[in-house]
Amino acid sequence: MDRCWDSRIGRKMNCVLFCALSVVIIMKPYVTLGKNLKYSIYEEQMVGSVVARLADDVADVLSKLPNPSSVRFKAMQQGKTPLLLVKEDNGEISIGAKIDREQLCQKNLNCSIEFDVITLPTQHLQLFHVEVEVLDINDNAPHFSRALIPIEISESAAVGTRIPLDSAFDPDVGENSLHTYSLSENEYFKIEVKTRTDGAKYAELIVVRELDREQQSSYELQLTASDMGVPQRYGSAILKITISDSNDNSPAFEKKSYVIKLPENAPVGTLLIDLNATDPDEGANGKVVYSFNSNVSPKMTETFRMDPEKGQLTLIKPVDYETTKSYEIDVQAQDMGPNSIPGHCKIIINVMDVNDNKPEININLMSSGKEIAYISESAPLDTFVALVRVQDKDSGLNGEIVCKLHGHGQFKLQKTYENNYLILTNVTLDREKRSEYSLTVIAEDRGLPSLSTVKHFAVQISDENDNPPRFQTNRYEIVIMENNLLGAHITSVRATDPDQAENGQVTYIIPESFIQGVSITSYVTIDPSNGAIYALRAFDHEEVNQIVFTVQARDSGVPQLVTNATMVLTVVDENDNSPVIVAPVLHNNTAKIAVPRDAESGYLITKIKAMDRDSGLNSELTCSIIAGNEYDIFLIDSRSCEIYTNMSMETFPIQEWDLLVIVQDKGTPPRSTKALLKCHILEASDAAGSTEATYVNQASMDVSMIIIISLGAICAVLLVIMVIFATRCNREKKDNRSYNCRVAESTYQHHPKRPSRQIHKGDITLVPTMNGTLPIRSHHRSSPSPSPTLERGQMSSRQSHHSRQSLNSLMTISSNHVPDTFSLELTHATPAVEVSQLLSMLHQGQYQPRPSFRGNKYSRSYR
Repeated sequence: MDRCWDSRIGRKMNCVLFCALSVVIIMKPYVTLGKNLKYSIYEEQMVGSVVARLADDVADVLSKLPNPSSVRFKAMQQGKTPLLLVKEDNGEISIGAKIDREQLCQKNLNCSIEFDVITLPTQHLQLFHVEVEVLDINDNAPHFSRALIPIEISESAAVGTRIPLDSAFDPDVGENSLHTYSLSENEYFKIEVKTRTDGAKYAELIVVRELDREQQSSYELQLTASDMGVPQRYGSAILKITISDSNDNSPAFEKKSYVIKLPENAPVGTLLIDLNATDPDEGANGKVVYSFNSNVSPKMTETFRMDPEKGQLTLIKPVDYETTKSYEIDVQAQDMGPNSIPGHCKIIINVMDVNDNKPEININLMSSGKEIAYISESAPLDTFVALVRVQDKDSGLNGEIVCKLHGHGQFKLQKTYENNYLILTNVTLDREKRSEYSLTVIAEDRGLPSLSTVKHFAVQISDENDNPPRFQTNRYEIVIMENNLLGAHITSVRATDPDQAENGQVTYIIPESFIQGVSITSYVTIDPSNGAIYALRAFDHEEVNQIVFTVQARDSGVPQLVTNATMVLTVVDENDNSPVIVAPVLHNNTAKIAVPRDAESGYLITKIKAMDRDSGLNSELTCSIIAGNEYDIFLIDSRSCEIYTNMSMETFPIQEWDLLVIVQDKGTPPRSTKALLKCHILEASDAAGSTEATYVNQASMDVSMIIIISLGAICAVLLVIMVIFATRCNREKKDNRSYNCRVAESTYQHHPKRPSRQIHKGDITLVPTMNGTLPIRSHHRSSPSPSPTLERGQMSSRQSHHSRQSLNSLMTISSNHVPDTFSLELTHATPAVEVSQLLSMLHQGQYQPRPSFRGNKYSRSYR
């Protein structure tokens, strides 16, 4: 047995105490429950102090293993900074951090650190349960909450009168805790030490002789509290006792003590007791005031409240049976008269345990820091998977726990001792059939009603990395309502890989991408072990209505193989936006509307314009007047939100009134926005100055618009006319060929829409040319004489050949001007003479031909 020196107490003490409680129990060929190992250490030992060496203490167990020298130890502890450390090579247990028993266990008599140690490799796993008891040292002295304790006693106080005193507090336990009180010597007072139900000790001051204020009006005595530790420690306070004039009667309680049972789940505000202290005096001397005694600790005053007038004790803070099982409260009743003597009573509150604590589950896996256990495909039956420890803070049946394993038949739960269990393989695993298992541990107590806790963890099995992970589909389309909860589960994806171990270990990530310039990692996250996708923010359909991102599954083989799946997350709109009124402009949801005095029925006073960021029915808006229109002064179009007058304003007597208008969408549930329209009548005289410019501007704008439209129409008509003239002129320019009378006549005779006609001499009119000016007046014939007609007929029969040759010899002569005063018609000569004369005159330049009928048109070319 090792021993060590403690300089603080000046003695040697047992530093490590070891004993083997049980013999080796063989559970299965590959899993063995070795021993329950108990050690004890004193608190406040130096960090690094050795507690025990497991390699030596369990050598008899290790000697039965195939290769004892290769055994390694692993502590299955919870927490980032364990108080005790275990070396892997020899199982040396040492102090890893300062251990303060008062902080670790407070006033509990039994204080220990428990954990489990397993041996590696797990093919021949040994399990050891280690319990290290932390012993108390006398490192704390008793102390009072007040260094000066004032006490007032009436000089008429009878011998034997008891007054409770302040208690001292010592956080140590056992002999090191508070043991007794002592009072400095005097003739009038003594103390009596008593013990509360929770084991705490307190003192009562007792009057042993009659007091005389005229002889001595005050006393100062020293109250000392001491423990029984080594070395012994003390704490003291001064009692300042003041003797007051006598008071005939003091309040008296019905009982000296009261016992109350309080369930720990009692709600705040529960009435615990209604005290009644009586005083036969009248007036202020008979009015009783209730209060806690001065020795009541702050913990009591934080948990309970005493009504000073009614004497009702109520609960102001929840109590916990597991923390404090009972309370003792000293209450005093004192009248309001001078030199009153208080009456005292004690209230003992016993807290009753109820099933208010759920069982706690701690799962220790070989892979620290992850909730995944890795098992080889070739692992035999009963291979260690995880160590499970359950506990419940309640007592009795409320603290008894039943543990179950749900998930798959390939694993089983086996109890080791107390509330500790092993999860073992139940069958031979096949990686090609299944690569991952999700196990659920359920702990349920036997209380009424029963409380339970559920905890999940995964088991993955191992192969050559020849298969990439595969998703069930390459594209996932998911729908989620907007305004989801943070951390809400969206969906889960799964990729399978028939490989084993690292080659088949599938993890999931979301590669970096951006949605409207924001990283996808701020929108969603994924559980790397099971592919569960969670929302990292509340989605907003108005901001992003669809999120497309990639989920990547990868194995841990070399080279690493990956597979991607596309996630299309559609955010469905819900009615989460209220309408916003943009016109008229609101100030504090209020707008001022002026209504002209001369406004007739149907006059548009305003139009409410609103918008809603939602979509679909959630953005369709309707308007209505909900208040202020009791006289039906106005009408509102629910769709256009236009407000009209329903009567003439000239005869309406009210000058101002308020309309409360609501704009509501058609979503479910509907959202709305209200606006207060302060309407007032605008008199014609008042409105003239303010509206004249408006009317003038409006009229000017209307006249200007009419002028612009008229000018545009005139320009369009002129443009059409110009296009028509340009087209006609273009045609005439193109048709300026030489005209031949014979050809024209022949063509005209064969025209399908014209009657046959011959060219007569009367159809040719010669005008003289004077100074190059054409005649303004046209020559018109009334009717041809019968003589030319007969002659033309005779000419046609006798001289057709001669006339054709003569006419074909004519040449075209152009002229620009012919005087209007000259005209010559050759009507009496024969055709031959006429042609001869015509050629002579043309040759001499005296006459030029006028335009003549040319088929069915006229031309500027002259023959």
